[in-house]
Amino acid sequence: WLVIAVGLVRAYLAKGSYHSLYYSIEKPLKFFQTGALLEAHLLIVKYLPGIVPSSVVLTAFQVMSRVFLTWAVTHSVKEVQSEDSVLLFVVAWTITEIIRYSFYTFSLLNHLPYLIKWARYTLFIVLYPMGVSGELLTIYAALPFVRQSGLYSISLPNKYNFSFDYYTFLILVMISYIPIFPQLYFHMLHQRRKVLSHTEEHKKAE
Repeated sequence: WLVIAVGLVRAYLAKGSYHSLYYSIEKPLKFFQTGALLEAHLLIVKYLPGIVPSSVVLTAFQVMSRVFLTWAVTHSVKEVQSEDSVLLFVVAWTITEIIRYSFYTFSLLNHLPYLIKWARYTLFIVLYPMGVSGELLTIYAALPFVRQSGLYSISLPNKYNFSFDYYTFLILVMISYIPIFPQLYFHMLHQRRKVLSHTEEHKKAE
């Protein structure tokens, strides 16, 4: 994710504009975000209950939604790749993941700086809404192109007697953010109060 951050900065300095920076980090973004599927499997199945204070279901949703945005929307609908909303969620993801992996690394080394802990449980207050806004705006921007092209849609009649409307599916995906995002957000707020208040109490005790 640091590679992606450096790529974004270099592209911005070279172009002098933040528009269409997605193309400068497209390949590493696809690689690292897809690799998160393996990480999610390891965390959820083997390590999550003992190490990471997080919800299994919410963690799985977060990973799957990002992979979906990367491949099923941004990669598949080329017309949205130049949208500023793509940069919005890419920047949010990048900062979030750099902080998160730093948090995990220092935790495993038993030497976690307070600044990283604070960033892990504070910056999400801005980064999560920023990322979700970018994701929703990107899906919304893709809708007209999906409807026009019939992307991934299956019409009747066919030998399987089955139909699927990808346009409608994307709308349902957007609607699913309504109940799930608040759960994820308030879960993190709860974790923030729990973790940071414990840290403050420990400092006072010392």
